[in-house]
Amino acid sequence: MKRFSIVIYAAFVAVAPFASAQSYQAGMTTLEVQDPTGRRDLEGLLWYPTETDSPVDVDFESKVWVSNTVIKDATPINERLPLIVVSHGMFGNAYNQAWFSAAMARRGYAVVAINHPGTSTWLRDPDQRRALWERPKDISRVIDVATSPEGLPVRIDDDRIFMAGHSLGGFTALALAGARFDRDHLDRFCDSAPGELTCGIFADWEIADTRGDRAEMEADLSDSRIRAFALFDLGGTQGFDPESITQIIRPILVFGAPVANSGLTLDVESRALVAALPSETVRYIEPSTLSHFDFLGQCKSGGYELLAKEEPGDEIICDNGGDSRAAKHQMIVDEVTRFIEGR
Repeated sequence: MKRFSIVIYAAFVAVAPFASAQSYQAGMTTLEVQDPTGRRDLEGLLWYPTETDSPVDVDFESKVWVSNTVIKDATPINERLPLIVVSHGMFGNAYNQAWFSAAMARRGYAVVAINHPGTSTWLRDPDQRRALWERPKDISRVIDVATSPEGLPVRIDDDRIFMAGHSLGGFTALALAGARFDRDHLDRFCDSAPGELTCGIFADWEIADTRGDRAEMEADLSDSRIRAFALFDLGGTQGFDPESITQIIRPILVFGAPVANSGLTLDVESRALVAALPSETVRYIEPSTLSHFDFLGQCKSGGYELLAKEEPGDEIICDNGGDSRAAKHQMIVDEVTRFIEGR
């Protein structure tokens, strides 16, 4: 019988922080990954551990989001660092998980997050959006650069590369772990559940509608260099061939968010994924008060009201987004650290 580690939090309780061996400052710098064809240049951010303690800065300024303390363009520590590559959700951006990236940098990790063309906040070209197979390739290109000589201003331990993905970023991570897109399976699922969020989005984006697009989407997009994955309330599980999910053997940490405010259905997303994964190293965490938007940054006081006024409908992303979200962030960082430490 398949066994996996599963943790269901009946109520959210802040746990003691994970005791990391060393605490650093978080350095941060910008990152560019150029496409020789010029069609899909990538822009993003790199966080990394540094012993430089000044000048203290913030990663970004916002009326809605709490910023994170960083030392911009600081000298990194002189060690080979484990790498985490982060993939944002639908129409998100490289700053969405800055809270996670800065925290992991303080624990000795290099973290890269990029903006996926077509599905990021400021890059919404429909042709790039339709080419959803490019998302996993974006991550592989980042790893290519990170593992090349002088590709990054930090040195990377090629044997300790990990990935985290939120929402559509979780879909991206699952493809890199070895799951294969299956248009026929998605169609059968959507015929039985036409109101599911993923069905509407993929139909609107014309995913795998042509023979060429289908071949690209159903290709093997896995990257064997990634040792383990953390999936933050993923969407799109039913787009994959179930048999390909059963063949995944690399460790996967899955967070499910039962607070239903995103339109995703947990039973056909994170829970269904965990039920299909075969590995005893899979770990599933489902805190009862966790929402899909808790994987975004902490909201400032008044952020909810500001969004309600200026972007009606978007204020939901700041629902319970204050101190309670900060405590959840601490829990997530601790759990990810425990999961990948030593792998």
